[in-house]
Amino acid sequence: MANIKSAKKRILVTQTRTERNKAARSRCKTFVKKVDAAIASGDKAAAEAAFRAAETELAKATTKGVYHKNTTSRKIGRLAKAVNAMA
Repeated sequence: MANIKSAKKRILVTQTRTERNKAARSRCKTFVKKVDAAIASGDKAAAEAAFRAAETELAKATTKGVYHKNTTSRKIGRLAKAVNAMA
């Protein structure tokens, strides 16, 4: 355990940020899973709605620093490609 006051604070701040980032990543994964489920069921309208929600959530996570912008761009691009490929 750290003895210096600033080191103790860093530990607490790191824990707080880790928990917040983990929650944001989990939330994004849930939204992506909803898109994948809608694609699997074949419901294009539901897939498009879920995609819009997932896109917004991923963008929010990126602005908070949870994901790198290229990672978000790649994830959104792959989801969009999958939704657009539906008949």
